[in-house]
Amino acid sequence: MNSVANSSTPSMRTRREIIRTFTFACGALLTGCASSDYVDGKLVLTQWYHQYGEKGTFQAVHRYAREYTKVNPHIIVKVVWIPGDYGTKLATALLTPDGPDVFENQLSQAMVEAGQVAPLDDLFTPADLADFNSRDTALNSVNGKIYAVKMIDDMGLLFYRKSQFKAAGIQPPSTMAELLTAAKELTTSNRKGLYLGNDGGISALLNILPWSANTDFLVDNRIVFNNPRTVAAYEALVQLNRSGTLLMGAPTDWWDPSAFTQGAAAMQWCGLWAYPAIYKAVQDDLGAVIWPALDAAGVPVTFLGGWSAMVNANRPHVAEAKKFLQWQWIQNRKIQLDWCVGYGFHVPPRHSLAISTAKLQQPVPAYAVKMLAKYGKALPPLWSSSMSSDLTSALTNIVKLGHPAQQEISGAAASCRRELRRELE
Repeated sequence: MNSVANSSTPSMRTRREIIRTFTFACGALLTGCASSDYVDGKLVLTQWYHQYGEKGTFQAVHRYAREYTKVNPHIIVKVVWIPGDYGTKLATALLTPDGPDVFENQLSQAMVEAGQVAPLDDLFTPADLADFNSRDTALNSVNGKIYAVKMIDDMGLLFYRKSQFKAAGIQPPSTMAELLTAAKELTTSNRKGLYLGNDGGISALLNILPWSANTDFLVDNRIVFNNPRTVAAYEALVQLNRSGTLLMGAPTDWWDPSAFTQGAAAMQWCGLWAYPAIYKAVQDDLGAVIWPALDAAGVPVTFLGGWSAMVNANRPHVAEAKKFLQWQWIQNRKIQLDWCVGYGFHVPPRHSLAISTAKLQQPVPAYAVKMLAKYGKALPPLWSSSMSSDLTSALTNIVKLGHPAQQEISGAAASCRRELRRELE
């Protein structure tokens, strides 16, 4: 479980309750009276999804909702598909009486402190907990309580063509120095050696690089990234950007595999979600590794991403919403498998599904599942979006403007510490 000290005093808890009541009341004034929760005598639960890009996902979530009504005829699940800025729309909706009953998001401690999400510990049997990825459970927990259930696990891979490495007489990189060498060897007059996104890897590798140096960001309520290892990791990205080996100006960013499949780059950092398209283009010439260690003192790493399902604690039918979430994301293995590999390509959060799914038994996906379980890393719920913004600005200044890495990292750490103090008040 995520260990976060409870710094609340009775007076602080009272202040939070006042703030929570005030924002909820403001939401009521803005939105008017809540719409009826019943249609023809049936309880209506609303479930929000962000707009997935994979073909068939829209139809799938509506089918799941209809399946639940078949087994629970007194309940209708109304799916709401949210295009555009899902995060902002969800944050606004959770301040109103008309927010969704069940929704997907990434858990933050701020949501827990604001009383927006219901605890879900009672939905898991001991066997369920043992089967779910323990890192997922820890990331979806605050103060020893579980507030979300992982729906899909995403991760990153460095994709390459085995034949090109063989022709160049090089091996897949295991350190950043080897990656730089490989990128140079594979760069030609009509092809760059590596694609990390059009910002030179700032957004894709913001977290990956310090992790590869065997350091972290926020541990035991302390900001810990202001250290020489983070400096060295970010300076390694500067070296890559100055090497002339990175593809820039591609039509799509790092999360889309087109630069690799179309031959514009010999290697690309991308998500496992792109594997079907990449394999279709490359077939058995495809190889992949997770991000290499910074050096001998570092570790290989990949990100542990994805979406989680939660229950709105401020809606009137929390018990019914929890039962629905339990049916869909804990008990219904058929839906879990369909959602992970039926449309896109993701790792099921349940170990038993991840190791038994036929689509994940091919060499690259099987390797990915193994590496995710061993080396997958993610930020804790206490890490906020403003902290990420501070660090992104720092890395941008380091890579694009040539500012001293130690100076920028120290400044970002100071900002993050101030934000952390506000979070813990």
